[in-house]
Amino acid sequence: MNCRYQFRIYPTPGQRQSLARLFGCVRVVWNDALFLCKQSNKLPGSSELQKLCITQAKKTEAREWLGQVSAIPLQQSVADLGVAFKNFFQSRSGKRKGKKVNPPRFKRRVNRQTARFTRGGFRVKASKVYLAKIGNLKVKWSRPLPSVPSSVTVIKDCAGRYFLSFVVEVEPESRPAKNPSIGIDLGLKTFASCSNGEKIDSPDYSRLYRKLKRCQRRLAKRERGSKRRERMRVKVAKLNAQIRDKRKDFLHKLSTKVVNDNQVIALEDLNVSGMLKNRKLSRAISQAGWYEFRSLCEGKANKHNRDFRVISRWEPTSQVCSDCGYRWGKIDLSVRSILCINCGAEHDRDDNASVNIEQVGVGQTHDSKRTGSACKTSSEAVCVEPSTHRKYIQLNLFDW
Repeated sequence: MNCRYQFRIYPTPGQRQSLARLFGCVRVVWNDALFLCKQSNKLPGSSELQKLCITQAKKTEAREWLGQVSAIPLQQSVADLGVAFKNFFQSRSGKRKGKKVNPPRFKRRVNRQTARFTRGGFRVKASKVYLAKIGNLKVKWSRPLPSVPSSVTVIKDCAGRYFLSFVVEVEPESRPAKNPSIGIDLGLKTFASCSNGEKIDSPDYSRLYRKLKRCQRRLAKRERGSKRRERMRVKVAKLNAQIRDKRKDFLHKLSTKVVNDNQVIALEDLNVSGMLKNRKLSRAISQAGWYEFRSLCEGKANKHNRDFRVISRWEPTSQVCSDCGYRWGKIDLSVRSILCINCGAEHDRDDNASVNIEQVGVGQTHDSKRTGSACKTSSEAVCVEPSTHRKYIQLNLFDW
């Protein structure tokens, strides 16, 4: 299987100028090819676009500076445009699953910049990486590459940082798991409630959000095109990068721990797009990174020969007692603890849901007689005052 290994690089001032020239050429070739695609009635092929936007464009006075950089990233830019159109058409026709893909757009200079080199355009040395017409780049190696990379992408993010992303071939690893299975219920304040009773709180972004909010207000007041606006834009981008890196570090560590310790990992298919319609929680939901955590768990599970399962979003994990299978129906989100009137067991809402997710994930489905549509609950709920100051709920059911 193919994996990406990303490392930070520190180019010299001269190399930064060369990289800026490379990014500009790649961006211009992409925009020229996209313009030709939008002007033509039939989508041109990749070879035809390369001939028009690279080979013939170098002979013109307006684009003769394209010869100052390596031709490999320019060719890969045109190939990426073809892949973008292919994904767009397959998404509209229904052949591509998942969320609808938008058509490719023109690239801007202030956005994230990338350029990809295939074999023949780069060479990995002991402590540096050589790129064609760029030179030897100093790399901060955090771990060794498992195999010879097939391609490398040089990246400059909005915060002005430079990275190298290698595509390498790795072999799946088999490690003995400590636990047979685990179910995880994802949330906001408590990011993950595990079926083994463990709770993982979400990172605290409040300090960074306050700084980001203040800087965004200042950015909105800066005059467009001024140097002060550009400096504030970079500052906002750096704060966003800190938040993104903090979230990514948390998700990577948690997903690695979950995959290493458990053979079967069960998650719930959440309707995130529907949850984002809640205006009060939309920012917290979008910043939680639920889908990113799911993608990391799935990729690492394939790497370590683990069984990753996603249960249906319609499974009543919060409406069924995990001990006896009794279904009490929907309850308000403010109710965090539940007292089952059938078996008398006390359940934390999230812990009960995580146990049900594990049971459904490993195939121990609920009793259909108790979870069928014939079991209807009343709309009235009676709160029971417990001895400890926690909130319980007891439901009055109709006769079966």
